[in-house]
Amino acid sequence: MVDRWYNIAADLPGVLPPPKDPEEGESRIALLTRILPSALIDQEFTAERWVPIPEEVRDVYRRVGRPTPLFRAEGFERALGTGVHIYYKYEGVLPVGSHKLNTAVAQAYYAKVDGAVEVATETGAGQWGMAVSLAAALFGLRATVFMTRSSYNSKRQRLAFMRAYGATVHPSPSDVTDTGRRHYRPDHPGSLGIAISEAVEYVLTGERRRYLPGSVMEFVLLHQTVIGLEAVGQMPEEPDVAVACVGGGSNFGGFTYPMIGAKLRREGFAKTRFVAVESAAAPKLTRGEYRYDFPDATGILPLIRMFTLGHDYVPPPVHAAGLRYHGAAPSLSLLKRLGLVEAVAYSQEEVMQAALLFARSEGVIPAPESAHAVKAAADLAKKLPPGSVIVFNMSGHGLLDVDAYEKALEWVKDITT
Repeated sequence: MVDRWYNIAADLPGVLPPPKDPEEGESRIALLTRILPSALIDQEFTAERWVPIPEEVRDVYRRVGRPTPLFRAEGFERALGTGVHIYYKYEGVLPVGSHKLNTAVAQAYYAKVDGAVEVATETGAGQWGMAVSLAAALFGLRATVFMTRSSYNSKRQRLAFMRAYGATVHPSPSDVTDTGRRHYRPDHPGSLGIAISEAVEYVLTGERRRYLPGSVMEFVLLHQTVIGLEAVGQMPEEPDVAVACVGGGSNFGGFTYPMIGAKLRREGFAKTRFVAVESAAAPKLTRGEYRYDFPDATGILPLIRMFTLGHDYVPPPVHAAGLRYHGAAPSLSLLKRLGLVEAVAYSQEEVMQAALLFARSEGVIPAPESAHAVKAAADLAKKLPPGSVIVFNMSGHGLLDVDAYEKALEWVKDITT
């Protein structure tokens, strides 16, 4: 069990561009102090390399199953037949089935310390919504979740479990907020940008509420580094490539940042490449622009410098709803800009094909988001010499993604990669 989080800002070769206010209107940066737990504001801007994990948070980490295991994917290796060693860190063993709980626990704890009685957030595929719902319940808080409408309609099991944990869940765009009413139409699939705006507006219109973001913010990536810190101690051999999928960046950053930091400090991982895998439906790192943009759809939050498709971009509905975000975290965007991180995008068809191969050879059914890393690992294994090492983060299981697998099985005829 690690006792501190790692902050990549301390080792970046360039200065991380700070959030800024738009030229007109009220200060969005000042707004952060009204909606976020105060400790998270400090963590967002700290330059310290290590941030202690409160004992109360570590206790909950133990209760929910940290540290999580690292496995060698021997069945998948045999199915690929390349002679490359493949390992995966398995976050699917956590109660909500994904890595999202790592920061949800921390944020709910800090909200409780601040005197909040309710927390609100957005969610795409529902992994983050489930994590906040459980974390809030563990700390005695109410939870309100704005879930993108396409996922609200298709991810019914996650919706049910959020409610089982005690959360109130609204399809976004909703009729609960002015933002939702402006965007509402019955066939609108929703977007994380709209859902973020709704959650923030909801917090601002009530008492003793706090907003908990699921990705993009630097403190979210900070909390997720428990994954990478554990993995560094578990890996029996140094990887040639480390891989993780990207929605906003918390999964990728949490898994790879401790390794990237060691590489930047010349303390290891000198040969390791870092590959970020995104959905072709939201290809911000491969096709976006590096500029200041709003992280939400209506511009309630401060501008951040990132790779973005534009805050008004509405991705098409895809199985990997957790990757349907228009931008990437500032630190990840900077690392991509500097060439320290590579990026690749895949269509959902080829991703689900790889997911089925992994399920049948390894026994674990990947979440559609995590399946992007599976696909990248398979492709990389074909290009690397035998004996090379790939490690990737299996950020969650797909046992609550029945809709995605039912549809995939209708058209997948050949699962060879």
